[in-house]
Amino acid sequence: MELKQRCPWCGTDPLYVAYHDTEWGVPQHDDSVLFEFLLLEGAQAGLSWITILRKRENYRRAFDGFDVERVACYTEADIARLLSDPGIVRNRLKINAALTNARAFLKVQEAFGSFDTYLWRFTNAMALSKDLKARGFRFVGPTICTAFMQAVGLVNDHLTTCFRYLEISPPPLPNR
Repeated sequence: MELKQRCPWCGTDPLYVAYHDTEWGVPQHDDSVLFEFLLLEGAQAGLSWITILRKRENYRRAFDGFDVERVACYTEADIARLLSDPGIVRNRLKINAALTNARAFLKVQEAFGSFDTYLWRFTNAMALSKDLKARGFRFVGPTICTAFMQAVGLVNDHLTTCFRYLEISPPPLPNR
């Protein structure tokens, strides 16, 4: 049996390995997936990513399948519901940021046609962080933006020795 060489950060936890092997670094262009990762990366601040992965289905349930339009309309009652949900990280600042970010996400979609169109202009986490903050997003510092860009494939940070590196790298341009 051939052992695949992976990035060492995923270790041997089956959930982490599956995430590494199927999602991390894959270029994403679906706004709903981009919103999901933005919300989850904000929730992860100060915690390990495996903690959030283990709670992902709970987040999906608690945040209406990451439906950005629904999340943007959440009320104080929804915040109270989320703060009492043991399946997610019950941090008021992070929950408020998720709602604020949903509203800002919708404004970006309106301005650019899609969040995808807006996002894929960036190659630098500092620039992305600065622009998101200027647009009213919260919990989008450079560290979170780096993790977000890695997760949704804006950068391919798989090690070159990892089997996924070549699988998700764009094909070389033809010689002209």
